[in-house]
Amino acid sequence: MKIDGSCHCGVITYEAELDPAAVGICHCADCQALSASAFRTLAIVQSDSFELLTGTPKHFVKVGDSGNPRVQAFCPDCGSGLYSCGVEDKPTAYNLRAGTIRQRAELAPRFECWTRSRLQWVTEIAGARQFEGNPNA
Repeated sequence: MKIDGSCHCGVITYEAELDPAAVGICHCADCQALSASAFRTLAIVQSDSFELLTGTPKHFVKVGDSGNPRVQAFCPDCGSGLYSCGVEDKPTAYNLRAGTIRQRAELAPRFECWTRSRLQWVTEIAGARQFEGNPNA
């Protein structure tokens, strides 16, 4: 599926090809803190299908619950989170922030990861695959 998106102010825009099965929710403590919410909805796209069209994101590197350093990219103007990826020069994939995708209403989460950190009052999504840590898919 072809998708496109932008930060809240529109300075940064992108497009990508997305498999709708690669949309999920992350319950890790980092996603809770970085999103200022109970979880983060993400869409995983391969790097060869992701293209920044306008703008240059600012990067913050954080070691995740997995122990891996992760780039957290956001708009330097409005602060919208855009994606996370590995720290290498050419990451294999980008975890796009689903709220920045224009077609987000069509992207129901198919998996939930880091469920061992799920807040008690957040319920499981019926039919979504569940992973206590990183997805093994």
